[in-house]
Amino acid sequence: MIILNLDADLRNRLWEHLLPRHTKKEQAAFLVCDVDVNGVTRFKPIDAVFLNQHDFREQETDYIELTDEARINLIKRAHFASGSLVEFHSHPGPWPAGFSIADRMGLKETVAHMRWRLKMRPYLAIVVSPTGYDALVWHHDAKIPEPLAGIETAGALSVPTNRSLHGWNDEQPAI
Repeated sequence: MIILNLDADLRNRLWEHLLPRHTKKEQAAFLVCDVDVNGVTRFKPIDAVFLNQHDFREQETDYIELTDEARINLIKRAHFASGSLVEFHSHPGPWPAGFSIADRMGLKETVAHMRWRLKMRPYLAIVVSPTGYDALVWHHDAKIPEPLAGIETAGALSVPTNRSLHGWNDEQPAI
């Protein structure tokens, strides 16, 4: 079982940043976490990075791409803290939370690189929508994600949609 621990303040700040009322563009944030593997694997935040428009090469309503500088900064922060990265981004539209085909293709490239740069530490990706969230964890295998059991806040566990777990061995359709 894999859990992300968030205190209520950080969870609220993340969701407010990811789903602001003033724009429909996708947003992103990252956490640097200690990962405690003692029966239950727990991601415990030690640093938070809320990205802004200058951190994106592209920022649209259905697509984001980080600048090289933003990516390098995130890797350095996690490296110096000996931590794992937790990636958050938003899908502000009215559909259920799940990673898009473009997200999945990007994750196939990004996760392997990030894990290599961070000494094979686990990587967690979360997509947030107005109706919920989905999550994928790369812990034991750099190619096949595992499910996140949920986000624990104040003793309550919220669970992801798990819409995105299937198909990681399948060929991705061309976009």
